[in-house]
Amino acid sequence: MTDDDKADAIAAAVTAVPGVAQLHAGMFGEVATYLPGRKVSGIRFADNGTEVHVSLEFGAPVRETASVVRNAVAPIVSGPIHVTIEDVVTP
Repeated sequence: MTDDDKADAIAAAVTAVPGVAQLHAGMFGEVATYLPGRKVSGIRFADNGTEVHVSLEFGAPVRETASVVRNAVAPIVSGPIHVTIEDVVTP
C-alpha cells in the first residue's frame, strides 16, 4: 500500500470513529502527509511511528476515543501509533 493509500485509509478510518470531529493539522498546520498535488492534514508518517492528530466532539471520552482511533489505524500501518487530541469542539 502506498503512502497515498495509507493516508486516505487512515483519514477515513479515523473520521468514522464516534466522537472524532475531524483530523487536525496542529497549531501551525505542521502535521500533514504531503502527497503529489495535495496533503492530508492530521496524519504524519515518521521513523518512530504514525502520528494522528484529531479534534474531538465535546463530551467524547478522551482516553477511550484515542484508544478506538489507535485500534482503527492499527490494521493499516505497522509500528507505533501516536494519537494526539489537539482540540475539543462543539458538534
